[in-house]
Amino acid sequence: MRPYLNEYFLAARVEPADMDRLWAEGWRHFGAYFFRYSQAGSQTVLPLRVHLAQFALSRSQQRVLRKNQDIQVKLQPAFVNAQVEALFARHKTRFSHSIPKSIYTFISRHPAHIPCRCHSLTLHHQGRLVGISYLDEGAQATSSVYQCFDPDLSRRSLGILMILHSILLSRAWGKAYYYPGYAYLEPSEYDYKKRLGALEYFDWQGNWLKFEDNPALTPPSPGLALE
Repeated sequence: MRPYLNEYFLAARVEPADMDRLWAEGWRHFGAYFFRYSQAGSQTVLPLRVHLAQFALSRSQQRVLRKNQDIQVKLQPAFVNAQVEALFARHKTRFSHSIPKSIYTFISRHPAHIPCRCHSLTLHHQGRLVGISYLDEGAQATSSVYQCFDPDLSRRSLGILMILHSILLSRAWGKAYYYPGYAYLEPSEYDYKKRLGALEYFDWQGNWLKFEDNPALTPPSPGLALE
């Protein structure tokens, strides 16, 4: 039986090795607010991570990269500007409930270094910002905090594209793990994370287990669910 956890704390500065430890214990953060919970209503929370040394692009992931060869990818210290806020406003029109008011719901006012080192991975199409992902960097791991994209380009699977670039970049940096965030044991809108490959899941008892060894966790394969 999985233990019930619902914990939080505040921290304005966390060292890289400590970020690795927190992620490995199932913690996430939005800005300086750190949290972990094993249950969300009737759903069981499933922390995931990609074992980067074992990751190989699937055919569908290769197709996403090929069809977006005209997208320019940039990396810089995490930031928010007027373009990002306009993109966020367009992105949140995708949702009909639990609509966030501000991008600062997810990141601090100084996202490049509070609470840890963070990068902005940005996508540009014909000179226009069409996607941004906030990627934390620890000593041996990275973690996606939040990402948004232009819904007008939803057929390009920009959400998956940013995840793939984050994985490839993290591996190029020599990191061991990439944390894409929570999914659920039960079917949900986050099932796309369960199809990334080379996955491990946290059992809330201190153990990371191979995802592929538990067939009950594997969702159906309707294609790339996150556009």
